[in-house]
Amino acid sequence: MLEFLNHKKVLFITTKNLDYIRNSQELRLIKAQAASCQVIGSCQKSYVKRLFSVYRKLLFTKMKPYDLVFVGFAPQLVVPFFRRLRKRELAIDFSISMYDTLVCDRKKFKDGSFPSRLAKWLDRRTLSLAQEIVTDTRAHGTYFVNELGADAEKLHVLYLEADTSIYYPREQKKEGGLEGRFVVLYFGSVLPLQGVPVILEAMERLRMREDIFFYMIGPFGEAAKKPDTSNISYIPWLSQEALAAKIAEADLCLAGHFHGTIGKAKRTIPGKAYIYRAMEKPMILGDNEANRELYREEDGKTYFVEMGDAEALAEKIAILADEWKRQRNGVDR
Repeated sequence: MLEFLNHKKVLFITTKNLDYIRNSQELRLIKAQAASCQVIGSCQKSYVKRLFSVYRKLLFTKMKPYDLVFVGFAPQLVVPFFRRLRKRELAIDFSISMYDTLVCDRKKFKDGSFPSRLAKWLDRRTLSLAQEIVTDTRAHGTYFVNELGADAEKLHVLYLEADTSIYYPREQKKEGGLEGRFVVLYFGSVLPLQGVPVILEAMERLRMREDIFFYMIGPFGEAAKKPDTSNISYIPWLSQEALAAKIAEADLCLAGHFHGTIGKAKRTIPGKAYIYRAMEKPMILGDNEANRELYREEDGKTYFVEMGDAEALAEKIAILADEWKRQRNGVDR
């Protein structure tokens, strides 16, 4: 899939935990296509400790045995600081722009401030040093070319994959007396681009629909303005295996992203979409060019709504619930 790996001796470097799904995906590809693969990473729980552990290892690593260096998660924190990496062909996973994430998405720094200029410099510098740039969507790649000066001829799109040893189709068994109700599920954090407030408002609009039941799984806490109604169950974060069991109960899953104004939300495919598809669940996606790279409404399990529009999301859920009820009653007869 990534032709530049073929038959090369590869050094893979990552500052993210080694079982991170993107690391696992890329290591599978490298081991399948390359002549050999050596990994530099860390098992430290703290990201800062992992980062410095990787730095220490790199200081004593010789480049001569390798044909290609592949830097995974956040290459901006590695590539600009180690000249020795540039002695070999350099590939990077550039799915996350520091400037876009910290300034445009999470608004940690004001655009034009010193931290924002530093973040953009790290992005641009890292992209300029790489011979191969792996990104997660074509839409993201276009943004990196236009905003950060990436060379379009260096880009390779590698879509994320779900872990199919955990997320696979299974028999639907609803718990807690939900057999006759249309079950809608969302899981995630409260990162701005996910648009959780849009979901919460949509649920508020459907508060009187007792035939629809929502599972909201994640660390929403007391800060979120969440509806408190009998047709919603808020569940703290689950293990992947427990999450898969809950997804199996659902009739419809919410993927997103639903935020209407954050640009990154329009250029990325939510990781949960890959999970829902692996489990063959119907899902609602935000209508954007990234999601449409892979998904089509014609498949009968994908539905798009305008991003940022809680009314449209609520209406789509209600329509699908009514259709499910008609089909179920038809079968019952």
